[in-house]
Amino acid sequence: MTGPLRIGFIPLVDAAALIVAVDKGFAAAEGLEVELVREVSWSNVRDKLNIGLFDAAHLLAPVAIASSLGLGHVKVPIAAPFNLGINGNAITVSPALHAALMEEIDGDRFDPLVTAKALAKVVAKRRKLGADPLTFGMTFPFSTHNYQLRFWMAAAGVDPDEDVRLVVLPPPYMVDSLANGHVDAFCVGAPWNSVAVDLGIGHILHFVSDILVRAAEKVLAVRQVWADKHPDVVAALVRAAVKGAAFIEDPANLSEAARILAQPERIGVDAEVIQRTLTGRLKISPDGTLRESGRYLLVGREGAGRPDPVQAAWLYAQMVRWGQTALTPDGVKTAMAVFRPELYDAALGQQSPAEAPAAFGAFAGPAFDPGNIRGHLEAFEVGRWKA
Repeated sequence: MTGPLRIGFIPLVDAAALIVAVDKGFAAAEGLEVELVREVSWSNVRDKLNIGLFDAAHLLAPVAIASSLGLGHVKVPIAAPFNLGINGNAITVSPALHAALMEEIDGDRFDPLVTAKALAKVVAKRRKLGADPLTFGMTFPFSTHNYQLRFWMAAAGVDPDEDVRLVVLPPPYMVDSLANGHVDAFCVGAPWNSVAVDLGIGHILHFVSDILVRAAEKVLAVRQVWADKHPDVVAALVRAAVKGAAFIEDPANLSEAARILAQPERIGVDAEVIQRTLTGRLKISPDGTLRESGRYLLVGREGAGRPDPVQAAWLYAQMVRWGQTALTPDGVKTAMAVFRPELYDAALGQQSPAEAPAAFGAFAGPAFDPGNIRGHLEAFEVGRWKA
């Protein structure tokens, strides 16, 4: 290759391994010259990756799958040799919606089924009064945020296409949209949930790890043809990202990692907010209430960096459930082939782990079996899928 690698990213904490890999010199140590390009919207990142303006990107996992299937845009096969983050999203609601939900709560307010049932009651009351539907912001039609919101509310019978409005907003614009009353709630990655809480305009209702135990969020994405042409560069990128993730996960490096990520040209928020995110100890309400979770965001620990094709199959199943594509054997195969654990293993010179990946679990619905997506979808009452 000639010239630096151009890699696009969105200002989110789950870009951390990539940012630290570059700014701490791990990429350079692998012989890579990298220019990180900060973007605002996922459509920009996707399009620039697809047409070759970016060599690689921090990308929503479902966008990588959608591009490979040709859904919503041109068909460009994508390879994901490294998983940049597991979990990391949260659902944040306005003070008014939070108060309405708490009035209807019957049980543990941190139980997503309890809050989903409370939401169903709020939705029914608003309909009876003739009020406008609640509006929820999410980052992209093909996004974990979209599917996680839908999975949560549908568990209590709330139809996300009929009972509420879901609108697309770039992550950095979520907070302003909540402040201006354009949305009543949103699902987004860190640090934007914490920013809303710190400004006194939002309450974090759920960490997504309440809803899904282990959810693939962002991937390091490259075009498949590019990966085939530059296997050594792909391997070097994976090794650099692994080193970046390891640096971040070392508690001794927490303050330095947060300072790196806080730079205006990177994520551009206060380092203390980023540090809270990385430790999983977040302020969830303007009154200072704290909540801690060791599963809030996994950057490298617990095998988070190694792509798991089962995660890709679950995301494909959500696309099918909500009418974005049909269920076909080729579709499942293509989706799972986006996540490339063998490239990760080859880059690190390791054999495939003998142990199976950590179990994929959710707060509602049957256990997920990638070999029986039809049976999985048939268990849900709310959805757009037709057998």
